Amino acid sequence: MATLLSTPCVPTSFGIPSVFGLQILSVSASMVANYNASAPAAYRFTQPSTQLQSATFCNITVSYTHPGQDDNVIVEAWLPTAENWNHRLQAVGGGGWAAGRFFLSYRAMEGALADGYATLTTDAGLGSSRDPAPWALVSPGNVDLYNLQNLGSASLNDEARIGKQLIQSFYGKGPDYSYWNGCSQGGRQGLMLAQRYPTAYDGIAVGAPAIYWPQLFGSVIWPQQVMNMLGAYPHSCEMDAITAAAVSACDGLDGVVDGVIGSGRDVEACLAAFDPFALVGTSVANCSSSPAAWNISHAAAAVVNATWRGAVTAEGRHIWHGLNPGADLTGASPSSNGQSGVAATNCSSNGTCVGVPNELGLPWLNLFINKDPSQTGFGNLTHSQFDNRVKAGLREFGSIIGTDDADLSAFQKAGGKIISFHGLMDNVIPPKSTEEYYKAVADNTADGTQVGDFFRHFEVPGLGHCFGGMSDPPTSLFTQLRAWVENGTAPERSSVVLNGVGGTGENRILCPYPRFAWFDPTCGDSAVEECWSCCVGDSHGVKPPETEL
Repeated sequence: MATLLSTPCVPTSFGIPSVFGLQILSVSASMVANYNASAPAAYRFTQPSTQLQSATFCNITVSYTHPGQDDNVIVEAWLPTAENWNHRLQAVGGGGWAAGRFFLSYRAMEGALADGYATLTTDAGLGSSRDPAPWALVSPGNVDLYNLQNLGSASLNDEARIGKQLIQSFYGKGPDYSYWNGCSQGGRQGLMLAQRYPTAYDGIAVGAPAIYWPQLFGSVIWPQQVMNMLGAYPHSCEMDAITAAAVSACDGLDGVVDGVIGSGRDVEACLAAFDPFALVGTSVANCSSSPAAWNISHAAAAVVNATWRGAVTAEGRHIWHGLNPGADLTGASPSSNGQSGVAATNCSSNGTCVGVPNELGLPWLNLFINKDPSQTGFGNLTHSQFDNRVKAGLREFGSIIGTDDADLSAFQKAGGKIISFHGLMDNVIPPKSTEEYYKAVADNTADGTQVGDFFRHFEVPGLGHCFGGMSDPPTSLFTQLRAWVENGTAPERSSVVLNGVGGTGENRILCPYPRFAWFDPTCGDSAVEECWSCCVGDSHGVKPPETEL
C-alpha cells in the first residue's frame, strides 16, 4: 500500500507557526520510514506495552525563543501518515529534572505512534541534560528564573499551541481530541496544564505527580537530614529488614496475604499499629558488606520512622508527608527503578557507613536554595537551617513550580477530565501528596459540581514510583480516560495485575478514591477479579458500604 501524506514532510509545508509571545527560530522536518521500536508499559504508565513496526511518520522539530529571555526551546512532533492517524493528539511528559526529549519521553512517543496518535514532546529550553546543573543558574547566587518558569509551566502551553498548528498544517485539520500522558515530572506537568492552561488538553492522565514541589524536595532530603542530626548512618540491611517486617505485619489488614499493604486506609492502620523501635536489637542476616549477622540499631528505627512520618520542623510541626510502609527506602529493590533511595547509605566492609543523598533532591538544595554550584554534597545543617531552606524554596519558587493550585473550575467548565494514579509503594513521592491535592480540589468545587464529575484518582497497592514494585502499571486507565472524554463514561473501577507472594500474576481492581478494593472472602480466590468490589468504610472482613463519588 502506498504511503499517504496529507502534506509533504518538508519544512515549507508547515511555514512559521504563529504563536503570540514566541519567535520561531527554525523549523525542520524529515520523513522517517521503517521505524521499529518496543514501547514497554513501564514507560507508558497508563497504557499497555506495544510494538511499533515498520512505521512511517513525519518528524518535525521547532526551535523558538521568548524574545528578551535569551532561551532556545524545542518542540518535537511525530505525525503518522494520514491513513494511520487516529485524529487525536497525545503529548507525553518528562521525568526527574527533564521536561521531555529524553529516553522515557521517546519510549512513550513510540507507543503513542503505534496506537495512531500524533505525539509531542518538549525540552523546555533545558537541553538534553537530565541534571539541572547546566541551566539552573545564570551565575553563582542567581537562579535562572526563565528556565525554571519554562520547566514549570510556560513551555507546556507553547508546546500545545505549536503542536496543534503543526497537526493542522499536515492533515488539513486539527485533532478531534487532545490528551496528555505523564508520570512524576510528567504528572506534575499534566496538573499544571489543568491549572493554568485549561483548554490545552481534553483529557489528562497523571501518575505520581511531583506537585507541592518545594515541600516534596524537603521530604526527599529529610531522611538524610535525620541521619546527619543523629550522627549515625544505618546499614541498608537494617532499614530493609524493618520495611519487610512492616509489610509482613500489615499485609493481612485487607483480609488477603499477598505481600503488599492493600490500601491507603491500611497504610494508616499500619502506621498506627507497627512500631519500628520494637525491632531494635533484632538480628539481620545476609548483609552484603558483612559476613556476620547485623543487629537493627536504634538509629535505623529512627530513620525509618522519620521517613514514614514525614518531615517536621525543629519545633515538631509537620512539614510534609512521608513515604508509606512498604516503600523501598534504600534503593535495594526493583521498585527503586534504579534510583538511590531517600534513606540510602553506602557501607564499607568494616561496617562504616555514609549517607547517599537522593540524586533528585540534592540539586534542589545546592543549586536552587543555596545557589552555589561549588557545593556537591549535603553538608551539615542544623534542624533550624533545614527548616529555613524548606521555607526558602516555598517562598522563592512555590508560585513558579509548586503546581498546587486546587481551583480547577476553568478546566472542569471546559469539559476536561483527569485520571490520576499513585503507587502506594512509591519510593520518591509520598502518595499522600496526591491524596491531599485531590481532597483540596474536592473542597474547591462549586455550583453543585462533584470532584468525581471530572477528576478521579486511583491508589495502586504494590506499585513503586510510576512503575516497578509488585504491581504492574495501571494500563487500562488511558483507554478509560478516552471513554470518559469522548463518551461520558466515567471509570468506576480499573483492572490491574498484582504480582503476589509467589510471583504469580493475580487479577485485581483499582477503585477511584476514596473507594478501595474489597475482597469477598466467600468468593474464594483473590486472584479472580470478580471477587473484588469497590467500597468505602473502616470495617474488615465484612463488606463495607458503597458510596457515590
